Amino acid sequence: MSIPTFTILGAGIAGLSTAIALKKIGIQARVFEAAPAFKPLGAGLLLAANAVQAYRKIGISEKIIARGRALPLFEILDARGRLISQIDAASIQQKYGVHNFAIHRADLHEALLEQLVPGQVQYGKRATGILPGPNGAQEVRFADGSSQHTDFLIVADGIHSAIRQQILPGATERYAGYTCWRAVIDAGAIHQTSATESWGTAGRFGIVPLTGERIYWFACVNAPKNDPALRDFRVADLLRIFGNFHDPIPAILAQTRDADLIWNDIVDLKPIPRFAFGNVLLLGDAAHATTPNMGQGACQAIEDAAVLADVLKKQFADPAAAFRAFEQRRLKRTHFIVNNSWTLGRMAQWQNPLLAALRNGLFRMVPGRVNEAQLEKVLTVDF
Repeated sequence: MSIPTFTILGAGIAGLSTAIALKKIGIQARVFEAAPAFKPLGAGLLLAANAVQAYRKIGISEKIIARGRALPLFEILDARGRLISQIDAASIQQKYGVHNFAIHRADLHEALLEQLVPGQVQYGKRATGILPGPNGAQEVRFADGSSQHTDFLIVADGIHSAIRQQILPGATERYAGYTCWRAVIDAGAIHQTSATESWGTAGRFGIVPLTGERIYWFACVNAPKNDPALRDFRVADLLRIFGNFHDPIPAILAQTRDADLIWNDIVDLKPIPRFAFGNVLLLGDAAHATTPNMGQGACQAIEDAAVLADVLKKQFADPAAAFRAFEQRRLKRTHFIVNNSWTLGRMAQWQNPLLAALRNGLFRMVPGRVNEAQLEKVLTVDF
């Protein structure tokens, strides 16, 4: 009897984490990536304790932690720098492990690639469709005219996945109503030890210290979808919006070059009813892309990898059944994250001064035990 073959589409955080998790249980999956080559691009990430727990389950947490930086606090502030809400990492770390962990996306990507064998990831392979074969096997078609036959297919090629749209044409991407600029800069004389997000009626500004005396920042403003004027924004334009925010926000923008800016509209995937389709499984952003407001996009993809390896290990003889078990374990949780992140983002982007003041006041009144209970829902995972 031949050994079943596994193929993963997408070499992002979801696809690479999954390939490593499967390797740990004896499955050598081939990974196909649309990009022509790996380039150390992107910005920063905050990985919460649930993501670090997932990497611990997979067996590579220490290798990831070595590349990043643990932060003592995450604070939500108003535009003048006054505290709205705070998460202290020390108490969480005692219960869940490392929390408020910051890492550059490229550093994480490199750490993941180091865990795979040379040639396991094939670049320049954008999947355009699948054709069913005997016994549920699949033929994956690529844009370059080539194809790949596989017994089991794991689709982790992002929110714009052509394969998901083929098998679930009713899936809908949603524009959140706000757009975002990001950059990574040298910190210079700016000394920032905690991650912060500052909410003003003009928009939001986030700051995340990284290793190597770098700072990752992001700025969100309400805007029409795909606005060409905003696509051409420069640092000077952002200074006009955020120049009156508290220190060190103006200094961070002044230290940013126009060439450093990364811009994109914020979108998510409206929760879908299924992840498993016979021998095909959706995971990561292809299954449950979320807005970044809870910092859980990458975290949920990493959780996916750990849970999938667990169910496959338990049902090694029937991967299709394992895919269904994965779906049962992940649907409710990922829907919870997507929906709550969507709601939080809408509230954080309120422009009405009275509503914003009321929101900030209510957040300040929430007892610590309530915040802890809400956080527990996010950080407690069934691995």
